[in-house]
Amino acid sequence: MSADARSRLRLVVVQALVFSLFATLLVRLWYLQVVTGEEYTAQAASQSVREIVVQPQRGLIVDDQGRPLVTNRTSWVVSIDRGTLAKMPDDEQSAVLRRVAKVTGVKVARIKLRLQTCGDEGSKPKVCWNGSPIQPVPVAVDVPQPSALRVLEQPEDFPAVLADQQSLRAYPRPFGVNLAHVLGYLSPITGDELDASEADGDRSVNGASVVGRAGVEKQYDAWLRGMPGYTSVAVDSMGRVIGDEEEVAAQGGDTLVTSIDAKVQSVVEQQLAGAIARARATRDTVTDRNYVADSGAVVVMEATTGRIVSMASQPTYDPEVWVGGISPRQLKQLYSKKAGTPLLGRATQGQFAPGSTWKPFMTAGALSNGYPEDTQLNCSSYLRVGNRDFKNYESGAHGYITFARALEVSCNTFFYRIGLDYWQRFGSDVDDVKARDPLVAAAKAFGFGKQTGVDLPGEAAGRIADRQWKRDYYESMKDYYCEVGEEPGDDFLHRFAREFCVEGYAYRAGDAVNFAIGQGDTILTPLQLARGYAAIANGGTLYAPRVAKAVVSEDGTVLKRFAPKATGRVDVTRASLDYVDQALLGVPKVGTLAWKFPDFPLDRVEIRGKTGSAEVYGKQSTSWVATYDENYVVVMMISQGGTGSGTSGDAVRTIWEALYGVVDGAVRPAQAAIPGTVPPEELPTFTDDGAILPPSRSTEGPS
Repeated sequence: MSADARSRLRLVVVQALVFSLFATLLVRLWYLQVVTGEEYTAQAASQSVREIVVQPQRGLIVDDQGRPLVTNRTSWVVSIDRGTLAKMPDDEQSAVLRRVAKVTGVKVARIKLRLQTCGDEGSKPKVCWNGSPIQPVPVAVDVPQPSALRVLEQPEDFPAVLADQQSLRAYPRPFGVNLAHVLGYLSPITGDELDASEADGDRSVNGASVVGRAGVEKQYDAWLRGMPGYTSVAVDSMGRVIGDEEEVAAQGGDTLVTSIDAKVQSVVEQQLAGAIARARATRDTVTDRNYVADSGAVVVMEATTGRIVSMASQPTYDPEVWVGGISPRQLKQLYSKKAGTPLLGRATQGQFAPGSTWKPFMTAGALSNGYPEDTQLNCSSYLRVGNRDFKNYESGAHGYITFARALEVSCNTFFYRIGLDYWQRFGSDVDDVKARDPLVAAAKAFGFGKQTGVDLPGEAAGRIADRQWKRDYYESMKDYYCEVGEEPGDDFLHRFAREFCVEGYAYRAGDAVNFAIGQGDTILTPLQLARGYAAIANGGTLYAPRVAKAVVSEDGTVLKRFAPKATGRVDVTRASLDYVDQALLGVPKVGTLAWKFPDFPLDRVEIRGKTGSAEVYGKQSTSWVATYDENYVVVMMISQGGTGSGTSGDAVRTIWEALYGVVDGAVRPAQAAIPGTVPPEELPTFTDDGAILPPSRSTEGPS
């Protein structure tokens, strides 16, 4: 074959190949456009539509008079869509972040940290984003409107950047109240929480939701959060909105009506802070330095329902710090031991030795287990138990006295004798961890050693240091103390370690006498103590303390009422409760609290009370005052604050004066903090125009 023929053949082959390729391409194009054209058109259309979550307004939290404790405010928020940002070249990403930093005032480094998902390598705890990974991440809140509008008006300069108005929590602070530990705070929902909600079919949360983390914000989150809406919008290839498709309106959250009274809360917070300040300025004659007064708490409770009228803890914090995201420095401060761990609510989470406020419960236990009401025991200056002298306060002696007088003067040796008597009769066998102990049984009957069931998360259970507890503690700690005991040294720690290693499991007579006066290893919360005194006041019913009274919808419909919840009856005799109740009338009149209640109208407001100064090894005394009448229980505690009446007595009296409108020794109900001097059973009135009015019987003026 000639060269020309071969060239023509090759050309024909190439032409055939080219023709076949074009034919294949045309067939494929025909298939895509004609056969499956509608399917791909629909997919392309769906990819250009994005669903934007419309967050609902979170429900309000109000007090018993309808005063707003937590509301909402609108804020301009700048967020970044990480998915869209990731599609850009690195240099363009950096340029966008620099523009965002300039317009918001947030440094680029901080923006980058906020864009990281918590748990990613290099992220810092609590600075990273702990919300949904597909949700735009807020990088700046409370952005000035001109800056936010610049982001909206110049989308070409701010691809992947969103600016919109969002609802944030606000705190109106009626009468200047703080209430941080009761209200709680919010933070973004985590990925795990979102997955769990989706698995349960819960549509009330999404990747952009914030949820309650503490207080009633957490406890009643499901009511408060509302239901999100959705807006479908058309977007271009850069994610910019080019048109609306459809919208489903969001449904706002419900309003939580609480039993808190803001006016009483204001008085309580001021008195607690003032008492702590005075304690810190007072010299402790035992340690020869001022009292540390590192923390404190007050509980005001309805005696016959368990509803919380006021609850305050110190140190506290500004709940605003959580709004829009908390900074690492602020978070560190909330957990700082040096600052007193402000995030810890002492009323429900702080655990302290009760001191002499324990004695009324021991009295009820003794009178229910063999001791007659006319019993008289020696209130000597000390009682020798084994090789140790257990002393009375300041070594005072009062001779042979009754239970009532022992409560009035807070005689330790009187109750030492009861604890020792029961130990000798029933519990001297240290191997018998189930030995009968009427005083321990009485303490448990009043609900100590377990949670009260308050509707606030994170409640501590306290501790009853009985025989079983001591045995369990020994088993968990013996290896440590035995090892310490083998080390050379003759200081207190090494001597204690050697003794503990040998017989730390044994419940000795010294444990029994300490238990009888609220010393030793028994601890409780101020709320537990308040509930115990409420049971004495109401004749023996234990209530689960409650902050919530009702949930009301946006249109004013009452969706749920939270009735008082009785959790049990105190297993002591009614006669013993009546005796204790009458005996405690004498404490503010002629007992340890009398010097703080001169000229107070105790004939009109029949306050019962008990003081306590709990000793804690290595620390100063804990100050306690527990009081009640037919309507209220008022308990105050100041850790390392000194004596009960000396440190807390004045403040407790002032709270009672506010509750009943006591002025110059006279009861003036019109000046009481709560109209009518007792909390209203009625709910606030929710009007059609959105206003919230006090209950109908209230005549209070403006706050």
